[in-house]
Amino acid sequence: MSEDENEKARTAFSREISAQAARKLKGRRNPNRDVWFGLGMMGLVGWSVVVPTLAGAALGIWLDHRHPGIHSWTLTLLIAGLVIGCWNAWRWVAKEDEAMRDGDGDGDGDHND
Repeated sequence: MSEDENEKARTAFSREISAQAARKLKGRRNPNRDVWFGLGMMGLVGWSVVVPTLAGAALGIWLDHRHPGIHSWTLTLLIAGLVIGCWNAWRWVAKEDEAMRDGDGDGDGDHND
């Protein structure tokens, strides 16, 4: 490893450490984010998966009763609802993570994209 590569690696490592330290200090300055905030966040993520899954299952049951066939609408739409719910939860958590890492907001995700 050359001296120039070594210096680049050291500066990248230093930037990462300072970013982590800044996040830690920001977390200490914001005491409102306690265990209840984390539990609330888990609840929101859970509901964002459960609601589309149950809606897909309910629509599938209705379709199975109205239009029976060889394939189960219930299973198909339950899986589709689960996929949509997981995608929605992933998108929401990624947006919250980005807001917390940016440092320009308070991490509530209410910023315009």
